[in-house]
Amino acid sequence: MTPPRPAALPLLSHERSNAVVAWRPDGPVAAGRFLADVRRLASDLPAGGHVLNVCADRYRFAVGVAACLVRGKISLLPSTHTPETVRQLRSFAPDAFCLTDSAACDIDLPQHRYRESGTAEASPEGLAVPAIDADQIVAYVFTSGSTGTPVPHRKTWGPLVRNIAAEADRLGVVGTPFTLVGTVPPQHMYGFESTVLLALLSGGAIWSGRPFYPADIAEALDAVPRPRVLVSTPFHLRTLLAADVSVPPADLVVSATAPLSGNLAVAVEARLQCPLIEIYGCTETGQTATRRTAETAEWQLMRGLQLSVEDGKTWAHGGHVETPTALGDIIEPTSGDRFLLHGRAADLVNIAGKRSSLGYLNHQLNAIPGVVDGSFFVPDDETDGVARLTAVVVAPELDRATLLQALRERIDPLFLPRPLLFADELPRNATGKLPRTALDALRRKLGDAE
Repeated sequence: MTPPRPAALPLLSHERSNAVVAWRPDGPVAAGRFLADVRRLASDLPAGGHVLNVCADRYRFAVGVAACLVRGKISLLPSTHTPETVRQLRSFAPDAFCLTDSAACDIDLPQHRYRESGTAEASPEGLAVPAIDADQIVAYVFTSGSTGTPVPHRKTWGPLVRNIAAEADRLGVVGTPFTLVGTVPPQHMYGFESTVLLALLSGGAIWSGRPFYPADIAEALDAVPRPRVLVSTPFHLRTLLAADVSVPPADLVVSATAPLSGNLAVAVEARLQCPLIEIYGCTETGQTATRRTAETAEWQLMRGLQLSVEDGKTWAHGGHVETPTALGDIIEPTSGDRFLLHGRAADLVNIAGKRSSLGYLNHQLNAIPGVVDGSFFVPDDETDGVARLTAVVVAPELDRATLLQALRERIDPLFLPRPLLFADELPRNATGKLPRTALDALRRKLGDAE
């Protein structure tokens, strides 16, 4: 018989008022201070029921999320903050306001400025940790719909807590006073789970900054005590390895948002002197599986999760996924709770009866010595029904003929890009992804220049 789920679950797992919840440039923040900041902000928040939390400081973002939970407000987590996205958010939640820590914020919503308390309030002997109803809506996380309108996905407290518990167990950080250093924004689902909730719900600490460049990542790691966990992406990790900077050792590296090659995983483990665990998931299901990429291509499902195949689609269910959810990837179950991932179904390319995937082609392109970054894609303005692959590459030491010859040795000639364009850098966003609109704009710019 399945035991009943608790009606309420604690906001924070730290048991002592002096337990460290975050590290900021001026030093540690204890649990007592964190809860005092949460209470103060919760009492200051205006009346609207939906909050666009754009705080750049990760600690302030975490305080904002917690204050919203205490006040019963819902956080809005879109993938971008463009004027069009904000307009669509206003339509979705007319009472929304923006919580910001920037004086230069130009988001077209009523704004509430985060203010620092200035002094550390005395911590009580025992922590009065708020309990949050398991069914309370924490956030709406948005994915891009087929029409361009963001599609909301509701996240409630109980499933999020179970998801983070499964992640902490898989990463081996249960009972360990670890510190998370994240290169991904906390507003992204991966960053929300693995750089904010993982610390709050597993006794860890948050590094308040968001380092992006290699020197910043090295400085952030050096600023926090061990054990320390670097939560990053393949793009940031590849850039870190290519830079001429001294990187302090970590105790664990976590990667997500795009497939990571085995070779890169091996190199990261050697450079940072620790294991690397890759996370597979999506906005709809949250974190779903992990693998030690340097050792295996197989993914292992998170605790309690199961996969089933129906009508050619793979569905995730069980564990923290309360409603069976179709996955948008090509998945090959192997044995038990393990599977292989063959790329996104939407990324399949069929040319003259032969099939490949953009993920596979990108992997082969970026594995060529001398390629700093690169991506295949099918331009949006193809109208004759024939897929013509384009590739944009950053490879300052290679010419077109050399690169095409290297590609011929790796992929079927049918999938050679036409055209192959060279750029100084690719327009990646904060999570290392390449928005299609940005790729198309770069392709048109580079094509006009040739």
